Amino acid sequence: MVKIRFQRTRRSRVKDLLTAFGVLAGFVVVCSALLTYATPARAERVKDLVSFAGVRDNPLIGYGLVVGLDGTGDQTTQAPFTTQTLANMLANLGISINNTSSSSGSSQTLNNMQLKNVAAVIVTATLPPFARPGEQIDVTVSSLANAKSIRGGTLLLTPLKGADGQVYALAQGNVAVGGAGASANGSKVQVNQLAAGRIAAGATVERAVPSPVSQPGGLLQMEVNDMDYDTTQRIVAAVNNMFGAGTAAAVDGRTIQVHGPADPASQVGFIAQIQNLDVRPAQPAAKVILNARTGSIVMNQMVTLESCAVAHGNLSVVVNTQTAVSQPGAFSNGQTVATRQSQIQLKQDNGALKLVTAGANLAEVVKALNALGATPADLMSILQAMKAAGALRADLEII
Repeated sequence: MVKIRFQRTRRSRVKDLLTAFGVLAGFVVVCSALLTYATPARAERVKDLVSFAGVRDNPLIGYGLVVGLDGTGDQTTQAPFTTQTLANMLANLGISINNTSSSSGSSQTLNNMQLKNVAAVIVTATLPPFARPGEQIDVTVSSLANAKSIRGGTLLLTPLKGADGQVYALAQGNVAVGGAGASANGSKVQVNQLAAGRIAAGATVERAVPSPVSQPGGLLQMEVNDMDYDTTQRIVAAVNNMFGAGTAAAVDGRTIQVHGPADPASQVGFIAQIQNLDVRPAQPAAKVILNARTGSIVMNQMVTLESCAVAHGNLSVVVNTQTAVSQPGAFSNGQTVATRQSQIQLKQDNGALKLVTAGANLAEVVKALNALGATPADLMSILQAMKAAGALRADLEII
């Protein structure tokens, strides 16, 4: 009896364990399904979809000199503004150049200056939003005249101005050029571009640009990066679900007005919460991009094809020109005559009529187009013809 009771107890425990394991496995499957269903497919943050009005970069530009070059500077005879800039800079430092006059009365000193270690440059930078005086930003230095290289040069103090003509930063420092080159006896080897470089933290901000993010009453304005009514409506719905109805309202397909807190200190956290919201953007419109310069063709996943028949043949014209020399005989007092003979060949490949089946996704579209065996340049013409015939369900854009 004891043995029978032990067996029953053992079997009961095993059954209970299997039952508990089955319930736990089912619970894990249900939770996984719920998590999969709750996670939005292709969801993106609002930060990646919109930008707030007033938060923007401001371009800066300036003109200056790079000195200390190893004989690779401007040829001052062909770039007179380089010597003129140098003379003005020296005059501001208290050093004047005595101009000597020739018999015609023209100045000769500046024209005769041969400075191979100086180059005139254009300095550009981007002033980020909310930049304060004392902060440092990166600058790009580009040669303006015919300098061979500005590698190893030093940029002199250069004021950087905005579109309003005001100075917002001062740039100075050693130029770093990501390239190398050497030349001797007519031979030249060069890697990358030597006429442009960069100075990390090479400019100091001297004036702040006002960045009014909010209007009176805490009214904020968001602008969707890619105009789409569906995406705009989804962003409005996500903001209203988070902060309550009436918080956000769409003005048009790109602009959204948000009623935020009136206190500027509270707006920072409010904007941060909006930017971290997950929104699934709408499906983009079917589009095919044709690059006429490089022959590149890019299409998105929404492009589809209808069944059509395509016939395409290549027409090539080959012109072969050879120079024939007629050499006179010895002691014939004749002259050597060179004549040019040209041969023209016209070749046209057979263009068989091929059936292109309808494609429901991007992979089938690519497979159908590859079946034509056409080059990217020919494929541009085929896609345009398909669009005109109504077989291509996409917008063509040529860049």
